[in-house]
Amino acid sequence: MPRKRTEMRKVKDVLRLKFEVGLSNRDIGKCLSLGPATVSEVLTRFKSSDLTWPLPEGLSDQQLEGNLYTAATAKRKKRLPDFLKMKIELKHRHMTKLLLWQEYCKEDSATAYGYTQFCEHYQSWLKKQKRSMRQHHIAGDKLFIDYCGPTVPIVSPDTGEIRYHAQIFVATLGATNYTYVEAGRSQKQEDWIMAHVRAFNYMGGVPRLLVPDNLKSAVIKAHPYAPTLNENYAKMARHYGTAIMPARPYKPKDKAKAENAVLIVERWVLMRLRHYVFYTLSDLNVKIKTLMEDLNNRQQRMYPGSRKQQFELLDKPALGSLPACPYEYIDSKRAKVGPDYHVLYEKHAYSVPNGLVGDTVTLEVSANIVCIYHHNQLVAQHARTFKDGGFTTIKEHMPHSHVKQRFGPERLLSWAENIGAGARGVVEWHIQSRKHPEQAIKSCLAILHLTKQYGNARVEAACQKALLLERPHRTVVVNLLNHRKEAAHQAPEQDDTPVTHHNIRGQHYYQ
Repeated sequence: MPRKRTEMRKVKDVLRLKFEVGLSNRDIGKCLSLGPATVSEVLTRFKSSDLTWPLPEGLSDQQLEGNLYTAATAKRKKRLPDFLKMKIELKHRHMTKLLLWQEYCKEDSATAYGYTQFCEHYQSWLKKQKRSMRQHHIAGDKLFIDYCGPTVPIVSPDTGEIRYHAQIFVATLGATNYTYVEAGRSQKQEDWIMAHVRAFNYMGGVPRLLVPDNLKSAVIKAHPYAPTLNENYAKMARHYGTAIMPARPYKPKDKAKAENAVLIVERWVLMRLRHYVFYTLSDLNVKIKTLMEDLNNRQQRMYPGSRKQQFELLDKPALGSLPACPYEYIDSKRAKVGPDYHVLYEKHAYSVPNGLVGDTVTLEVSANIVCIYHHNQLVAQHARTFKDGGFTTIKEHMPHSHVKQRFGPERLLSWAENIGAGARGVVEWHIQSRKHPEQAIKSCLAILHLTKQYGNARVEAACQKALLLERPHRTVVVNLLNHRKEAAHQAPEQDDTPVTHHNIRGQHYYQ
């Protein structure tokens, strides 16, 4: 690489100290904080130029530089390659820089750079082609949202084991960097959406746009221009009168504010929590709230005042007003009505009118109520139940005739009795364990139809074994049959015939 040019002011000082004062090169270097080699180079260039000391009056620094450097290098000036053409050529699959350099040298090898400098000049040119536009943020316009990478463990006070890792939610306003932070149990829809609700309440208003990352709770299918939003997330945005504009995938500059806010939270909040042990999520959020207030009240370097002062001045008056009623999280999903006129939600079945069997309905579930819609019309409403494997059935949803006429409880018991007492006991248990006997029809038919595959004897034995185990469930009966364990409880007959073999010594050997 060529030596960096000495400042013209120091060049003139070198010439003055040499020709007027008469100092040696080493002494000149000490006076001007220059290396002896630099002093020698300046004097060599001066002697090889057309200039004399004292310098001509009116000689500018540009003219002096031209005589010492430009004129000296003009004779050996190299030819730069066509960088734009290189960039286009390198897009070809098997193209290499070495081949392009060889073609470049063939044009005129005398003025061509060597391969190393050829590559370095190209890389320098390529870096200058990248442009980054500085974004201008309007007050109350955008709220940037993301999660921190590090998590905080929540520990069980009884065992000391980590129960789960709390996720750190971060939301920051574009104009003032006013930041909201909270810890959540997960990044699932309910935690993600309700964190937004609490952020709006903390800020006392709603921004015009939400700019989230492309996590599944926000975006079902990412796309640079037409992303598919999660319906529950979109519903929350409609409730607050705001819009969602996800950042483009693999474009971190679209949410640079969020990236910067996450970095600040990781440094100024999470690092201060590293020595604490938290047993509940609420304890963690109490500590985070204190550190968040400290962050928002800290004086900024680049902007006057603190984040909170800037927020009160700019963002707060520009935010949209909060709705009269806060948003309540509602999980929305589609389900197909089964032959038993029930739909399943989180392992619990809820009934719908039996005329909808085979149709697709929409469930909207809040913390307390399950609403079921068909073509946007409410067809059923139930109190939410968290019992796994249970049924919630409204009497009016049940058919009046065809189910009872074909497979009523009496017919099922009669069928089971023809197989055996064990089969009847299992069927009777299923019927009695349901609030409505009709809810047991599918389970009972599934057990009774096993006789087509395994025969009456094996099914009867499996039912007896399930009753002995006090687990007369269909899955238990099926597992016993599949693994041929339906008769495993019977003790094998003992054979008293002595075993003889030439490797067996017998009792007389030890006497």
